[in-house]
Amino acid sequence: MILSCNNLKKSYGTDVVLEDVSFIINEKDRAAIVGVNGAGKSTLFKIITSEISCDGGTLTIPKDIKIGYFSQELQIDSNKTIYNELLTVFENIISIETEMSDIEAKMSVSDEAELDILMKKYSSLSSELEKNNGYEYKSRIRGIIKGLGFTPAEADFPINHLSGGQKTRVALGKLLLSSPDILLLDEPTNHLDIESICWLEDFLRNYKKSVLIISHDRYFIDRTTSKIIEIENKKSTVYNGSYSFYAQQKAINRQIELNHYIAQQKEIKRQEDVIKKLRSFNREKSIRRAESREKALNKMEVLDKPQNLPDKIKIALKPKIESGYDVLSIENLKKDFDDKNLFENISFEIKRGEKVALIGPNGIGKTTLIKIILDKIEATDGKIKTGANINIGYYDQEHQGITNDKTIFNEISDSFPKLTNYEIRNTLAAFVFTGDDVFKTISSLSGGEKGRVALAKIMLSNANFLILDEPTNHLDINSKEILEEALRNYEGTCLYISHDRYFINNTACKIIELSSDKATVYNGNYDYYIEKKSEIKNNTDIKTPDFETAQSHSAKIDWQKQKEEISLKRKKENQIKKLEKEIEKTEEKISQLDSLSAKEEIYTNAQKSKEIYEEKSYLEEKLLEIYSEWEKLTSE
Repeated sequence: MILSCNNLKKSYGTDVVLEDVSFIINEKDRAAIVGVNGAGKSTLFKIITSEISCDGGTLTIPKDIKIGYFSQELQIDSNKTIYNELLTVFENIISIETEMSDIEAKMSVSDEAELDILMKKYSSLSSELEKNNGYEYKSRIRGIIKGLGFTPAEADFPINHLSGGQKTRVALGKLLLSSPDILLLDEPTNHLDIESICWLEDFLRNYKKSVLIISHDRYFIDRTTSKIIEIENKKSTVYNGSYSFYAQQKAINRQIELNHYIAQQKEIKRQEDVIKKLRSFNREKSIRRAESREKALNKMEVLDKPQNLPDKIKIALKPKIESGYDVLSIENLKKDFDDKNLFENISFEIKRGEKVALIGPNGIGKTTLIKIILDKIEATDGKIKTGANINIGYYDQEHQGITNDKTIFNEISDSFPKLTNYEIRNTLAAFVFTGDDVFKTISSLSGGEKGRVALAKIMLSNANFLILDEPTNHLDINSKEILEEALRNYEGTCLYISHDRYFINNTACKIIELSSDKATVYNGNYDYYIEKKSEIKNNTDIKTPDFETAQSHSAKIDWQKQKEEISLKRKKENQIKKLEKEIEKTEEKISQLDSLSAKEEIYTNAQKSKEIYEEKSYLEEKLLEIYSEWEKLTSE
């Protein structure tokens, strides 16, 4: 057992945040905590890390358990480079290495008695180094740097010159390198692009210890955890399974709870009617029977009405003006900033009704491309053509088109004065604003609710081509599901940037992957995209692929050129495999020499010790050269 929570409670004044939270994390468990924004997930993490205390219940963590906590507020203020900052995690190992180097230097000038003492000390230090995986820490650092989306050149950037998001990534890297007994990760995928998120998923799946995650990234949770702890209405429920299992089981449980509640309410109403009827007879026997039924009714444990039942959009969202079939055509688009090329040869088309996800690594130019389409900045070269009757509606993370001091109803009615009250309420109901909710002020809404208002305004406008920039950022899972339903019901066209693979999977019919020299189009959702990427990687189905690389206005592929590229790629992959085998073989040889040098018959023999030391030094130099060649090929 790594940690145990039993009936945890936490309040701030009269505001009860957690009331009955219980779960256990065992060794090698991978669990996720889910719940709407404000449910108390981060509060629970702060209780576990002793940042705050609980008001009731028990938290049990064995004394020898090392906790690693990553929060969104965690940043690093340092003058060190990224590499040197990550190096601080291994100060103990570096200290051992330094001590071993000092001993090595003394060996050549020591007499036999002193050499014996030095060799024993050296052997002890070598064993400690091996125990702490001290021979691989540099390669681990390089792996973390690459995995979190930094280039080899950026490894030498000073921390204090980085953006806030980059500093957060470095902090995450330090935590992962420290290998605590349990990782507490609060929204670890923020500030990561899809490639880095996939790397983090692989890292966590192979992590030998326990992991507890808070995340709104459903795809990420699905791929990394096998236990879901839901915090809802201040209480916890544990589901042993993936997120997909949880979502299905949750829907079943909600329906069962609702059915029980409705059935009980019907029975209560029936009993009350019977009691009323018995009393109306006004006879001694009937009154006694009525009193008996009243006692039984009062003893009944009344079920609470299930809260936060998942509402769904049930109406089709159709643009007022239908666009032409050809919505957007981009041909050989190029963008430079101060003579530095961001991207070029970008070509693709979007047709009416398509929901298209634009993906690619951070910094590749996705938002820049959107701004060019919106005519906010100019392209360096290339053509952009919009079709007939195209009206663009732009949705950004800041929701700049809504006014904080207005109510939801007034925000819509002031923007669209010709709409009747019925039309406004009908539209707001589509975005799950019903009853008195429509009279809430914008300033009182959560980020997800504000997003729904902004999207409702766009869909009420003449827009028939929506362009959305990270629409699911900072939204809880329930708000994401409402947005997904809205897009699925939208009969217009949509192009959006998103790192949310679950969202992409549920809404996109086409994916455009942006790189610096092309745009690759996949006619399917995210699962289809992954499948085709895997086929390309494994060199299967090359002759008749279902994907399309849009490098020219006709979107034709030069298959001969592609075959040559694949052949070159295969050659490099084979070279990489050979180098990896050579690395493994060399590291194994170094390890054998370390073990050999710890033997008494060796460390008591100065000549043999010297020979082993020289051979090990040669192999370590050779290993550095192999690593350098390996890094060069993998970066290519």
